[in-house]
Amino acid sequence: MITVALLSQKGGAGKTTLACSLAVEAERAGRPAVVVDLDPQASAAKWADLRTAETPVVTSAQAARLAAVLSAARAGGAHVVFLDTAPHAADAALMAARAADLAIIPCRPSTADLHAISGTIDLTRLAETPTAVVINAAPVNNPVVGQARAAIAGYQVEAVPVVVHQRIDHQHAFTTGLAATEWAAGSKAAAELAALAEWIHHHAEAKH
Repeated sequence: MITVALLSQKGGAGKTTLACSLAVEAERAGRPAVVVDLDPQASAAKWADLRTAETPVVTSAQAARLAAVLSAARAGGAHVVFLDTAPHAADAALMAARAADLAIIPCRPSTADLHAISGTIDLTRLAETPTAVVINAAPVNNPVVGQARAAIAGYQVEAVPVVVHQRIDHQHAFTTGLAATEWAAGSKAAAELAALAEWIHHHAEAKH
């Protein structure tokens, strides 16, 4: 079983949308997925409440119960678990990072967001967890993406080659309990999400 932690100490980075959407993509690829919602706001669990599909499984948990939840997911046949973490919760984020095979840090390509990832990178280094930053909610056809890549390189951390752009399909899908690949199959949003899911899967498998 692979465990992927979505981490960001800054709110609004898009962790929950990515965690749920990536779990949908894993299921579509035949890899049973679980989302563990570690955020007290329970946004992932609320998303699951809107779904008619029974998968992916979404379960709310406290960080202190993470080992038991992961054990239950493994026993239940999960192939991949996505940990959706809360912002401004360093202790819980560190526990999630230590439990993960791969840490993904979503980051919007803004100066404030790029500065904010340093604390999350410090956490994953403390946990000794392989880490990559994914540029998320990027404006389309904008040079800030290249600038963001340069800034990420300055942290000496890997940047995911797939960029997730700011597209309305992601927002519409999430508010109806779907992923962009379900809401608008064949769209650019769906293509980016599918490419990101495959990159993360292969990268996590290699680190497992």
